Amino acid sequence: MRGMVRELVPDAFWQRVAPLLPPPQPKKKLGRPRADDRAALEAIVFVLRSGIPWEMLPRKQFGLSGMTAWRRLEEWTRAGVWEKLQARLLDELGLRGKVDFSRAAIDSSSVRASKRGPSRAQARRIERRRVASIIFS
Repeated sequence: MRGMVRELVPDAFWQRVAPLLPPPQPKKKLGRPRADDRAALEAIVFVLRSGIPWEMLPRKQFGLSGMTAWRRLEEWTRAGVWEKLQARLLDELGLRGKVDFSRAAIDSSSVRASKRGPSRAQARRIERRRVASIIFS
């Protein structure tokens, strides 16, 4: 059973992810030791690929609870691990000539607004006009 779990995070992938993970925060009180980072990543990948709820994660198979895996996902997301991983993988692919920019697309969520977009005051005036037109139409 553990071999199946190991396939979720192959050694080559783990070697790319591990250096990007933030160091663990020192514990404030005694208690259970921190769950292994690789086991947490395996659990996260399992939940995301299978679509099961976090609380249904098989604890015996992964060695940690779904809540622990979810907390680790949250911690790593706040630390920017996924953005760093994406950049690292794109760099590796780019060096090998495996990135096809002819099929690339940029959406507005990844591009800064020119001149920082409308001011808050302008945005409020626009919203007021929209509300007034909806109410009085």
